[in-house]
Parts: sequence; C-alpha cells; structure tokens
Amino acid sequence: MKKTGPVILGFLVGILMLVQYFTPNAWIEARYNNVLDWKQVVFGMTLILGVVSLFLYHWRKISRRQSGWGYSVVTIGGLLFMIFAALIWSPEAGPYRWMFDYVQAPMQATMFALLAFYVASASYRAFRARGFHAALLLTAGVIVMLGRVPLGELIGVRIGETHISLATISSWILDYPNLAAKRGVMIGVGLGMTATAIKIIVGIERTYLGRGA
Repeated sequence: MKKTGPVILGFLVGILMLVQYFTPNAWIEARYNNVLDWKQVVFGMTLILGVVSLFLYHWRKISRRQSGWGYSVVTIGGLLFMIFAALIWSPEAGPYRWMFDYVQAPMQATMFALLAFYVASASYRAFRARGFHAALLLTAGVIVMLGRVPLGELIGVRIGETHISLATISSWILDYPNLAAKRGVMIGVGLGMTATAIKIIVGIERTYLGRGA
C-alpha cells in the first residue's frame, strides 16, 4: 500500500485534471478548485521544509567550524531577523520592509548586473565563427544584444525615408525566426509533458515515489 496508494492517488488526480478541462460540470470544477487549494498547502509545507533545511545546513557548518562558517552566521541571522520582523511588525512596514527595500533588492540588482559579464563571457565562447551556422548565430547574437540597448537605435542605415536601426532588426529576429524556433521547442516540451503525464496516470512512471519504486 505504501507504493500502491500514491499511484492510485496520482491516477485519480490526473483523471480529475483531465476531465475537468473538457467537462463544464459544477461539481468537477469545485473538486478542481479543491485540488488547487491543496496545492497551495503543499507549496507552503515545502517552503517550510526548505527553510528548516537551510537552517540545519548552516547550523551544522557553524557547529563544526567548517570553512566559511562566518557566512552561515550571517545567513541564519538574516533569516531569523526577517521572520521575527514580519511577525512582530508587519511585512508592509518596519524593519522587514526596510531590509527588503535597502538590502535584499540592491543585492538582487547586483547579482543580475554581474550576470551580464557571465553572459558576455559565455557568448564569446559559444559564438566563435567556426563555420557558416556558427557565423550566422554570432551575427544574430551580436545584432540582438546591440539592439536591446539604446545604442542600437543610433546604429543603422537609411533607405529612402526609412531608417532601419539595429533595434528594428533585433525586434524582427526575435519576433520571427526566434519565435518560430521557440514555438517548435514549446511544442516538443508540451508533447513531452503530455507523455510523462500519461505515464504517471497509468502507473508506468514512478520515479516521483523515490528510489526502489
């Protein structure tokens, strides 16, 4: 029953989700909303599990004085401070809001700003023109990157009364060739999701039960 129960539950929930999409029935729609509510409960429990796991991981590093344990002290201190600040004051005011606006948000902005250098480095390694297709990818990548910044509006050619800038060409590449390839990938992903869902419903795919399933 330890393995059969989850398989039966997955079958019933999968069939419910499938039937409600094609059946405008009030009772089935109500059960569908109940499943969505339970999904929020499960999400909340996984969030709590993640917080507890994070705390225990860094607490072990501190207790064993492992390399970088000082950063673990800062992590646990920030975690506990934000939790108690939200409980004592309010998420919309007080120290919690101040920490979010003036500590967390600037750190996130810094991380995203640093990603630009990693993207440029990865692009340099990936866009080496070793052949026709690589050269085509390199050209399109350079046009798109330059077209996404204000400089792209200034670089371009004038044909008659029309000014064709790199920003215009960049938008065309994103709206047509890139979108066509993206839709092809999404169709493949959708077919893969459908196949996996069917395998879970009929009990063929059981990796979600863990090892030995």
